[in-house]
Amino acid sequence: MKRFLTLCLALIACACVYAQKGLPLTQQDWAKFYRYEKLNAEVLASGVRPDAVFMGNSITQNWAKYHPDFFKENNFVGRGIGGQTTSHMLVRFRRDVIELNPRVVVIMAGINDIALNNGKITHENILNNIKSMCELAKLHKIKVILCSVTPAAKFRWRPNVDFVPADEIIRLNKMIKEYCKANKIPYVDYHSQLVDAQNGLMTKYQKDSAHPNAICYTEVLEPTVLPVINKVLKTKHNYIATGDATIKK
Repeated sequence: MKRFLTLCLALIACACVYAQKGLPLTQQDWAKFYRYEKLNAEVLASGVRPDAVFMGNSITQNWAKYHPDFFKENNFVGRGIGGQTTSHMLVRFRRDVIELNPRVVVIMAGINDIALNNGKITHENILNNIKSMCELAKLHKIKVILCSVTPAAKFRWRPNVDFVPADEIIRLNKMIKEYCKANKIPYVDYHSQLVDAQNGLMTKYQKDSAHPNAICYTEVLEPTVLPVINKVLKTKHNYIATGDATIKK
């Protein structure tokens, strides 16, 4: 018993020392507020109100990476962070959306919750996080567009999950769609355009089993969301990126 108590005290002491030393700043920032701190300051300093902020995870992050001109030319702002769940997004929603005061926020979220990136969470609580983001946006006079979760038959970073990701994505999308219908929120259905016979992401459009490739943004995501944004804002955005060139539709 004495040895056990000594060991416990030693572990507590080590933990305290470790806590005092602290982790690097970027590892302490759970929601990654630092990620867009500088860019947010630049948006605010410009005095130009964004027409849209795209809030999301790596799928949104890659979108802005592959096709930055789609955002620049349409007066859109990308605020995706790889690996994030709806809980992460809700925490940083004020900083990365509300404070930028966009006319509309386009939210695509939920796939990393299903992948258990932040631990176990029910579909009801995933949807509740999305609802909270919508309610915050509306409170601040920001219109909302919700997007479906894109298809995925498996997660390369979660190879041993004991459920079928494709089925869980379909179930969550049904819940998001029903919420949109009940609250008159525009719903962008990417899933039906990208799903294959196995309910995964079409090979033509995938970078891996869960991430769209560059052509997917050009051929599906951009042409699908632009008309919805235009309808909501009564604008005529028509810039769609395509590799190093551009096309207008």
